[in-house]
Amino acid sequence: MKTIAQQLKLTELPFIIKDKKGNQIYFEDSDNFWRKKEFDKNSNEIYYEDSNSVWIKCEFDENGNEIYHETSDGSIIDNRPKPMEEYTMEELTKILGKEFKLVK
Repeated sequence: MKTIAQQLKLTELPFIIKDKKGNQIYFEDSDNFWRKKEFDKNSNEIYYEDSNSVWIKCEFDENGNEIYHETSDGSIIDNRPKPMEEYTMEELTKILGKEFKLVK
């Protein structure tokens, strides 16, 4: 597959594309190395990929803290909040295997 610079038949490298916020979303050099990035609305880098088959996916919370990180080598760090489970009294009785009483 041809790179963007090859498709555009560009000879002046490096070739760089930036988004509206000035984030570099694509880079390509004369060695045909390329990398692309994606950013969320707060300019946090949420995706990275390069021509060496390396990729990284990230998620951030509303305060800009990284809560999820996954890499192409299989590494995953998942600190995303887990939804609270909801059960009926009948479901809890089945799970516990016996009757129970709720106390506050």
